Amino acid sequence: MPRTKRERTIGFLPGVTFYKPAGVPLRKIEDVNLELDELEAMRLSDYEGLYQEDAAVKMNVSRPTFGRILESAHKKISTAIIEGKAIRINGGNVDFICDKEAKK
Repeated sequence: MPRTKRERTIGFLPGVTFYKPAGVPLRKIEDVNLELDELEAMRLSDYEGLYQEDAAVKMNVSRPTFGRILESAHKKISTAIIEGKAIRINGGNVDFICDKEAKK
């Protein structure tokens, strides 16, 4: 039996939580669920340009765990783009800490 996920620290909450392909009615689209910790991993690594080791510290996870979270996020995003699915952002076992607090 797998153990429960530890809470991951995030420093960003998205203003938009749903993306869909243009020109396709919502009722005809499947969606993939991108968890908040996966979005945070992409933000830290891809958007902020942090090394995985530094990003893992910010999220309060190990470097290998950060790598798995990031890999999962990339897989979900690429699947959605290639297969024309919508992306829903929500869920995950997270603890939100404002970046200003995390920098102290």
